[in-house]
Amino acid sequence: MSDTEENTEMTIPCVLITSCDSGFKEEELIKQILGTKYLPEPTKREETVAWYPWTINNKYYTADVRLCVVPSTFQMSSEIAQSMQAFIAYFDSTVKDGLEKLHPWISVVEDIAPEVLILVCDRVCESGVTRHEAQQWCLTHGFELVELNPQEVPDEDDDFPESTGVKRIVQALNANVWSSVEMKDGHNQGFGLMSSLVASRHNNPRSCQDPPQSSSLPEEGVLVNEEANHTERSTNTQENTVVDAMTDLDIQELANLTAGDADVDNFERLFTKLKEMKDKASSLPHEQRKVHAEKVAKAFWMAIGGDEDEIDGLSSGEES
Repeated sequence: MSDTEENTEMTIPCVLITSCDSGFKEEELIKQILGTKYLPEPTKREETVAWYPWTINNKYYTADVRLCVVPSTFQMSSEIAQSMQAFIAYFDSTVKDGLEKLHPWISVVEDIAPEVLILVCDRVCESGVTRHEAQQWCLTHGFELVELNPQEVPDEDDDFPESTGVKRIVQALNANVWSSVEMKDGHNQGFGLMSSLVASRHNNPRSCQDPPQSSSLPEEGVLVNEEANHTERSTNTQENTVVDAMTDLDIQELANLTAGDADVDNFERLFTKLKEMKDKASSLPHEQRKVHAEKVAKAFWMAIGGDEDEIDGLSSGEES
């Protein structure tokens, strides 16, 4: 590979895919995401790490991304860290310690802070990792739980059924605003607003070249110089970071739907997304739910072109 090709490859965002279940290979999930029986030729391979090409092509945009197989944290590199914009981890839900095997990845994810975080299993298991345990882990670390073969499927009579399985994974990846995005005609304005909302993440990545300030959850937006309030602020920031991580994807998809065509499918999906967000918020403690609602309202307002000055008074004391 020439230097020019290698530099181009490094600028393409990647979805890091890892499996903590020895009986499930990362490549199997990639085939399901791509909807193919066979894997494409990897664009690059370094021992056990492989980059597979994928072009996301929907009615809003196209984007070249790489589905990157990384079996463990020992294979992480600065190249992967700098291009990683989504993280998908598969775990074995049939054993009690299935979630514990994900522990080495937590610090990596916290340092890089990719926009999309998905925890995947075949299905939750009462004799292994229960639904409650998996959901609590996701709440703590800001992930979305996706079961490839859930025991409980959406009610066919539901007007707004939720997506499940690999379809939900693909849907989540399509809802992200990738740094390699190329807008299609007619959707530039709406998606441009969404791009500006998440631009700070792409422009200010937590590079592995920057020494971490602590091993705890990232404290974005906290004024740490006020030592008297440091402990209280740190606690609040950890809660807010969890809320932000969980709602980033929802806000992006909601803004995308709002900017889209006024057709029946878009209208139905918009209401489905609103219902999903309401259900997620209802499980939060009262104060955290209030912060959650304010952040969603602010982010969505700016995503559809609203002026931030007009909603400065919305906050009940939280830092923007």
